[in-house]
Amino acid sequence: MSTDVRPAPVIRLSGISRSFGGKPPFTALHPADLSVRQGEYLSVTGPSGSGKSVLLHLLGLLDTPSGGRYELDGIDTGALGDRDRSTLRGRRIGFVFQSFHLLPHRTAEENVVLAQVYHQVPRARRAEAAREALRLVGLTHRQDALPTTMSGGERQRVAIARALVNRPSLLLCDEPTGDLDSAGAGAVLDHFDELHAQGYTLVVISHDPAVAARAGRRVALRDGVLSEPTEAIS
Repeated sequence: MSTDVRPAPVIRLSGISRSFGGKPPFTALHPADLSVRQGEYLSVTGPSGSGKSVLLHLLGLLDTPSGGRYELDGIDTGALGDRDRSTLRGRRIGFVFQSFHLLPHRTAEENVVLAQVYHQVPRARRAEAAREALRLVGLTHRQDALPTTMSGGERQRVAIARALVNRPSLLLCDEPTGDLDSAGAGAVLDHFDELHAQGYTLVVISHDPAVAARAGRRVALRDGVLSEPTEAIS
């Protein structure tokens, strides 16, 4: 008799929804189901106003759903208080945003080190961990550079290193190439491919079909309704 020992999905949404008060109330995300396994590379596409930002905030534990259930690494997030949600978010989720949010007068290494301050990483290990994260994104040679001397693509790769330094279960990326030229965007997407090959779980939210096409799996949002193509994506 076989026993299923597969780990719980990194993300499991069951009937998750989000509505906002008003007369009448506005439903930004209709009840949706979604499961994302460890190591998957998923893109979420849709036009402006489709509900992508709402979904991002729910997945990132930056907002709470109006209905349904969200499990992250098998943990029912709806059962957690604010402090535990914040702790879970910090330990399990790495964020990459369109704007890099780097401190301009800190080096690349220092920007990555700062991400560890609230994660109980011993001070003596922070610099080593930051350098390893920068190595993962190909920026060892720029670890002492200031963001103001870097290209947009390099700054976004520092932001990715910062998101990776605490070894999250999920890398959640919101329009990560939106402020980059084509060369910078291509370099960032190449690094996403490499991270995927290394087993990281990525969810990339973008309106750009070229960005979405790099993922192994795609879902779409339109008018707050989440759907998934039935055809396989190579």
